[in-house]
Amino acid sequence: MTTQDASVQWQLAGNSAEAYERYLVPKLFAPWAKHMIQATGVRPGERVLDVACGTGIVARSVVPYVGEQGQIAGLDRNAAMLEVAKTTTNGYRPAIEWRQGNAEQLPYADGSFDVVFCQQALQFFEQPLQALAEMRRVLVRDGRAALSVWRPVEQNPAFAILVDVLERHVGRAAARIMQSPFPAWSGDHLRDLVQRAGFGGVHLTIGLGGARYASTRDFLLEEMHSSPLAGPLGQLAEAAFEALHDDLHAALAPYRDDAGVITPMETYIVMARSA
Repeated sequence: MTTQDASVQWQLAGNSAEAYERYLVPKLFAPWAKHMIQATGVRPGERVLDVACGTGIVARSVVPYVGEQGQIAGLDRNAAMLEVAKTTTNGYRPAIEWRQGNAEQLPYADGSFDVVFCQQALQFFEQPLQALAEMRRVLVRDGRAALSVWRPVEQNPAFAILVDVLERHVGRAAARIMQSPFPAWSGDHLRDLVQRAGFGGVHLTIGLGGARYASTRDFLLEEMHSSPLAGPLGQLAEAAFEALHDDLHAALAPYRDDAGVITPMETYIVMARSA
């Protein structure tokens, strides 16, 4: 699947964007947002851009670090995600500027920001190298960039199991939707992209984490309602859905305990500086 295919598949509608904020952000994105913000050493008064911000977890998490003298912007191509972002940040100071736009043609002047973040989005861009070059362009000299990309699905085994079960019960298209956040990129490939975009001081690490779900059914339903899987899974007959669930439940046995399901996860985290 091309990055363009993946990007189109992950353009969420209103209800899915709200579910994404409710279910996925607390489990999968909020902890890593805090980690990246702290790793970049964001300071009071700095100007920060969150590229492909989704519902805005990085942008709103950085507010206390920049203080009221700072500036924060969040950009995303998806209007539904931005609408959710706006509802979560009423009364924030500084106010966050939410803008709809393309990461490959950032609507900002050269040197507009001190820090740029891009959390779990680079793998969806049609032209990731161009998007990285744009991030570098809008940074001041010696500005900082922080980005994360999930490691290949094999390093995220509970999701690899879900991909396999979806392919057998729903079809290859549904499996590809679930696999698309986990590109088959090596660390060397990601490092090369960042360096080719003109960044220096590239520092890549592998982050280890995980998410917990109360049950296999919760894992399946939360992923379904928070993603484009809502379409194909929502069309299944009840018996077919239950067969899928039962197969997934059995396959997840190594990741189930008395508290539910744990999904070990690995992500690349890259820190870099503009030249």
